[in-house]
Amino acid sequence: MSLLGASRGQRGSGPDAIVVGAGHNGLVAANILADAGWDVVVCEATPHVGGAVRSAEVVHEGYVSDLFSAFYPLAAASPVLTALNLDEHGLTWSHAPAVLSHIFPDGRCATLSRDLNTTASSVGGFDSRDGDAWMKLVAEWETVREPLLSALFTPFPPIAPAVNIVRALRLGGTVRLARLAALTVRRLADERFHGAGAGMLLAGNALHADLNPDSAGSALYGWLLTMVGQSYGFPVPVGGAGRLTQALADRLRARGGQVRTDCPVRDIVTSGGVATGVRLRGGEHINARRAVLADIGAPLLYRDLLADTPLPPRLMDDLDNFQWDTPTLKVDWALSGPVPWANPAAAGSGTVHLGVDLDGLSTYASELSRRRAPSQPFVLLGQMTTSDASRSPAGTESAWGYTHLPPGAGDDPDVVAEQVDRVEQAVERVAPGFGRSIIGRYVQSPPVLQDENPNLVSGAINGGTAQLHQQLVFRPVPGLGGAATVIDRLYLAGSSAHPGGGVHGAPGANAARAALARNQRTGPLRRRVTAAALDRLYR
Repeated sequence: MSLLGASRGQRGSGPDAIVVGAGHNGLVAANILADAGWDVVVCEATPHVGGAVRSAEVVHEGYVSDLFSAFYPLAAASPVLTALNLDEHGLTWSHAPAVLSHIFPDGRCATLSRDLNTTASSVGGFDSRDGDAWMKLVAEWETVREPLLSALFTPFPPIAPAVNIVRALRLGGTVRLARLAALTVRRLADERFHGAGAGMLLAGNALHADLNPDSAGSALYGWLLTMVGQSYGFPVPVGGAGRLTQALADRLRARGGQVRTDCPVRDIVTSGGVATGVRLRGGEHINARRAVLADIGAPLLYRDLLADTPLPPRLMDDLDNFQWDTPTLKVDWALSGPVPWANPAAAGSGTVHLGVDLDGLSTYASELSRRRAPSQPFVLLGQMTTSDASRSPAGTESAWGYTHLPPGAGDDPDVVAEQVDRVEQAVERVAPGFGRSIIGRYVQSPPVLQDENPNLVSGAINGGTAQLHQQLVFRPVPGLGGAATVIDRLYLAGSSAHPGGGVHGAPGANAARAALARNQRTGPLRRRVTAAALDRLYR
């Protein structure tokens, strides 16, 4: 008998679909279902919509801080989000004058700009040959940009986009792109550039995920995020990150969908291997006629919300090996003035990387993997008022910095305090006087991040590691690499599903599309094929 049970059709009363979690992926999924005419209810455990896309004044009056994520290059590039026309619901984007700078410990600075010549000039300052090398790298990106982004943001395997990639690159170029996908970012930098600047832009962007310079696959992520920044920038929503998810919620309500906050789900109700609804912690039962979509981490879905549902032992064994990404430590600052950079080249960048060079990145990652608090942290710093003048009073700066801690270290207040001090010292070394400009500070250790957003387990912000062993068909566990679960009409819509973390909406969109396909004429056949595959995987 199939693990997944038989189709039950549209069952009883209640909405067509229930979405668990009002993060951006859950709201994207709900909007796509509402666009198809479905009646949708979103249940959010916290008092706020947005998940990890939220903002508030937490440091000082008049200073808006993005509580979790802040810059959105993948949102700008995502066909999922652009298709929703969120500008019609109040979303406006803003850009800093420059995209990103990496300041070396010796004070040199490499800057990424949406203006190609400006970027080429910056990296060419490290070696005169690198300006042309950068131009060549970007030309290669432009050749494959549209089909590659389509492949990234569609369900796995992306058959049609893959065909278009081969058409764009032909066989030789496709093989070379596949090789790039397997490279370390250090090796990519060595092969393509002579000076240190371009390689640090690539390597620093790989660290936006938990991919160190010597990780297989880090070249692809570093190259992708850098090229997206070159083409689209690192924009921010005017008024705060929360304006993005508020626009999604407003769009959903305009189409008749409901968003219920302070509405924690206790468990997902199943019958005969089919998801039939949810039970809230207060005892209320909400029936779902067609689907339940879960915008939460895969371990939370299977171990918590399906705790009373028999699941394949092999699946549960695989979940024991699920790896969260490295815990994050974040500090928000209210500053009395702009960051006093010693190198003025960093002043106009929305995002600034600092603290280490390429070898320092490797040491930093090695210390984390050995469960040691890094002695010289790599710091990602955001200049939010530089990016959006509405974030703080004129002449001031709303800023933040984050780094990572090894698992468990965030539970020790002394370790947290020491790392906050190291982060601020790292900024002070390249921006003398930074400390004197701080008029307010708000620290989010890994436990605080999880307390404020239960889906950020132990401060993991990407829904699970981006290492190759947990990507594609291995995400979240060895399987089909899609939104399907072992329960019929239940779909994983969060960043634990392919393609993973980042604010782009693809996991939510993939889950919504899977739910819609399940309810089409060919849906039962699709589900039988999926059931047979999962039976073989988890037997």
